[in-house]
Amino acid sequence: MVPLDDSKGVWKKKGTGKSRRMPKGRQVTDAALADIQALLGDRPRRRDLLIEFLHLIQDACGHLSAAHICALAEELRIGQAEVYEVATFYAHFDVVAEDETPPPALTIRVCDSLSCELAGSEQLRHALESGMDASQVRVLRAPCMGRCDTAPTLELGHKHIDHATVEKVEAAIAAGDTHAHVPDFENLDAYQADGGYEELTKLRNGGDWEAVQDQILASGLRGLGGAGFPSGKKWGFVRANEGTRYLAVNGDEGEPGTFKDRYYLERRPHLFLEGMLIAAWAVEAETCFIYLRDEYPAVREILTREIAALEAAGLVAPGYIDLRRGAGAYICGEESAMIESIEGKRGLPRHRPPFVAQVGIFNRPTLVHNVETLYWVARVVREGPETMSATELNGRKGLRSYSVSGRVKAPGVYELPAGSTILDIIDAAGGMLEGHTFKAYQPGGPSSGLLPASIADVPLDFDTLQPLGTFIGSAAVVVLSDHDSARDAALNMLKFFEDESCGQCTPCRAGCEKAVKLMQADNWDQPLLEDLCQVMGDASICGLGQAAPNPIRLVMKHFGEEI
Repeated sequence: MVPLDDSKGVWKKKGTGKSRRMPKGRQVTDAALADIQALLGDRPRRRDLLIEFLHLIQDACGHLSAAHICALAEELRIGQAEVYEVATFYAHFDVVAEDETPPPALTIRVCDSLSCELAGSEQLRHALESGMDASQVRVLRAPCMGRCDTAPTLELGHKHIDHATVEKVEAAIAAGDTHAHVPDFENLDAYQADGGYEELTKLRNGGDWEAVQDQILASGLRGLGGAGFPSGKKWGFVRANEGTRYLAVNGDEGEPGTFKDRYYLERRPHLFLEGMLIAAWAVEAETCFIYLRDEYPAVREILTREIAALEAAGLVAPGYIDLRRGAGAYICGEESAMIESIEGKRGLPRHRPPFVAQVGIFNRPTLVHNVETLYWVARVVREGPETMSATELNGRKGLRSYSVSGRVKAPGVYELPAGSTILDIIDAAGGMLEGHTFKAYQPGGPSSGLLPASIADVPLDFDTLQPLGTFIGSAAVVVLSDHDSARDAALNMLKFFEDESCGQCTPCRAGCEKAVKLMQADNWDQPLLEDLCQVMGDASICGLGQAAPNPIRLVMKHFGEEI
């Protein structure tokens, strides 16, 4: 038998004098780690704060370097790949490898949503690209910024320029004006002077949550983020689960054409905040998370100030309201994807069941409401259910906030009876622009597709549009005229879905891409497109892929002469 010492093997190789001095893989540098520790300061090193920490780096450095990603992973004690996959999921993070050049210090994001495209955003973007020094300024196309009433719009750094022109951009750059401008709003003192938080205080001092739930149900209030689920019923579902509960506010108003949440938050933030705290009281939530889209920097500043004011006034405990910042991902408007993002992960929709009322944030029961829904919760509690239910038109009860843009004289948010037709809405917005004839309209964001002007007598409300193959969604109304092409509008919508698909499921990821290619042909292959629509609708796991076929189907049905 051969002695063990004489056997061959790598463990018997003679020393080469070139032994490895450190573990394999990218190593943390002292400088990068010092940068990260300085940026994070005394903040808790929690995994769910990963996206907040990535924002700190992006804001400070203008990009996320490989060295900083490595150092952040080390500081949080998680894998570098985990940080990288989250950072690369969101559009507002610029990940830069060692051999890549960081982006310029200044970025211009030009909105390419339908309303802005109608207003000339594509021509504006081309003019900026040809007129700016690419080494100093980066020009990008970007999805809806929630400012469709002032189209075309763009974001210069963190400053929004409404009715944007090249001249306005050049003047802002010359003045160094690249930060968000906070509009005048009703602060805590003004809100309390008008009776604000009195109802919340009464409820906390012995109120009956079921009585408040009955008020909400009597008002007819339904979820105003798009799904339309009866708002009060959610409270009982969440309370039925024992243990720690949370409340999450969906402020990721990313459906193109929608800007009602921004409208209310920039004017009366405390009406929303009181509604949120009433709902949190009703379900005994341990923490309220507000997930706000990154495209609303002025709103973020308003909420930061006013949450601090609530804490100083003793109306909430420090840290009870946790304001989280989105990072440019439309899919995070889907409630389970939003919860994944709140937990510091990629915004991938979850398979259901279980539903978030049972297994939500940190696997605990979670009540999810839209911003405008909570605005109305406060109004109903303060003014009574009749503030909504007393209004009736065309057999429909209640009020709706319509975000109106496109070829109308006065785009904006209009609070109208829920039974309003498209003609009522156009009339409220000042009528059609001079020289434009009403041709078509988007009743509730791109997910709802397009309807022709001939269908003008249907109330734009929950349940009324389903027989027409569409739905009210977020009540984002975009009006088209005889100057516009329905097929081009549908292509704009599908390009948006192609960009914003999270890629988790093949029917949506591949379906949106194939649809865009087929829609760019001179003549649409309608049988093939219908097959594609069927697969996307049947097999996609969330509303994005399920609703993306609507623009295609409605154009084929109502605007066949264009395709």
